Amino acid sequence: MELTGQSILGGRRSGGAGKGFQAFNPQTGEAIAPVYHSAVAAEVDEAVELASEAFASSSQLSGKARAAFLRRAADGFDAHREALAQRAHLETALPMPRLLGEVGRTSGQLRLFAGVVEEGSWVQARIDPALPDRQPLPRPDIRSMLRPLGPVAVFGASNFPLAFSVAGGDTASALAAGCPVVVKAHPAHPGTSELAGQILAEAVAAEGLHPGVFSLLFDAGIDVGAALVRHPLIRAVAFTGSLRAGRALMDLAAARPDPIPCFTEMSSGNPVFVLPGALRKGPAGLAATLFGSFTLGAGQFCTKPGIVLVPEAPEGQAFFDELKALVEKAAPFTLLTEGIAREYGRATETRAAEIPVAAQALAEAGPACMAGARLFAVCLEEFLAKPALADEIFGPNTLLVHCNSTQDFVRAAAALDGHLTATILGDEDDLVANRKLIQVLAEKAGRLIFNGMPTGVEVTHAIVHGGPYPATSDPRFTSVGSMAIYRFARPVCFQGFPEEMLPPELQDGNPLGIRRLRNGNIEAI
Repeated sequence: MELTGQSILGGRRSGGAGKGFQAFNPQTGEAIAPVYHSAVAAEVDEAVELASEAFASSSQLSGKARAAFLRRAADGFDAHREALAQRAHLETALPMPRLLGEVGRTSGQLRLFAGVVEEGSWVQARIDPALPDRQPLPRPDIRSMLRPLGPVAVFGASNFPLAFSVAGGDTASALAAGCPVVVKAHPAHPGTSELAGQILAEAVAAEGLHPGVFSLLFDAGIDVGAALVRHPLIRAVAFTGSLRAGRALMDLAAARPDPIPCFTEMSSGNPVFVLPGALRKGPAGLAATLFGSFTLGAGQFCTKPGIVLVPEAPEGQAFFDELKALVEKAAPFTLLTEGIAREYGRATETRAAEIPVAAQALAEAGPACMAGARLFAVCLEEFLAKPALADEIFGPNTLLVHCNSTQDFVRAAAALDGHLTATILGDEDDLVANRKLIQVLAEKAGRLIFNGMPTGVEVTHAIVHGGPYPATSDPRFTSVGSMAIYRFARPVCFQGFPEEMLPPELQDGNPLGIRRLRNGNIEAI
């Protein structure tokens, strides 16, 4: 696969008229060839119009046909595993083992959705047959199922150049639902994005699908993204990134003459509640595990534990001392971009002006993307008095909140906004004694974790990667796992239609053999 620096418009290469830009190696600061060009307005229009044309056929594709396309794309990612990881390493400085695993996650979630659409029951077919003899009025035949929304705009993420970007979970779930996708590539890793885009475009062509099923647009700034959200033919938006950018997209989507859903994953502090049982198991081991979690990937995970609440306990000081020592002797971290490093420095300095810095490891002189770990500490009363302390700081840092007892945990939890995760560390006796805490956290987070760290999200049928605002724009959905498909579908009801005019999923003979509800009961297959 060759890199051209051009956008992909339904299988056709286009570019050269817009502003030029390049990726930069975070470790050296050197520019990386080739030069990419921001898409111009005509290219945005062409990509979206192609997607709209493609929707007529993609929305009618059988589950089997969609599954074949998704599996072919997955095979393409596996076949180019090394090339994808090497280019991503050059553009992000993320380690090769992590990136090779991310390629596997990308192909794995494509195959997960292939299985979902091939099995078919995700459409939630419901059948209420006519009751012509019902008194005082007969009931008409009523049937419903989920149908795809239409063309979807997907934004590539900075911190996952593969699994949350061009062919990531947003794209995979939208394509599975039958929605064509126009991706706005992240400017920090355009080469990785182009390689992924080539694989998807080749899979579209190989399966004989309309070329508008997938397009990829490059942009050095925000103009292309804003144009996509405003475009009247786009029917939904999916984004992973900062609260500021996500909120701006939400507002753009809501301000349209015809508002559209905007599914954003934005900001999460992912609180960790350390109960006495966890401290008794070994404060040193607990400190090492926590440190490894909030510095994993240089702290650039959306599920990084950014708030840690610890009660007064005999082992508490040993835990605190060990955590401080780990931070102070930590080597400098390379962040993904100069902009992320700059924002990390600004945010940590702002916090340091408000509360004590318990420990820090200063970054050595070098590229602008280098940053040191930081540990902040505060008492519960100050934490409650300053809500901004719960805000996410993207990078290798965390905030330790000292509580007088576990009774304070419920007060702390009640004061939190929405988060992707909430973690409880302890033993089973701790859980029994803290039922109220669990109840409150279930209202505050999309995923509750017991005796595990939040960094790391399994791609499964049951996983939930979502939560109340500001974690996401809509807490009813997840952006990871098979349930992500429901973001890009809407229920459509067919009343009184003859059998031959109904979608196969709703026909009496159940030709697809999928699970359905008939008169509110699961129908035998």
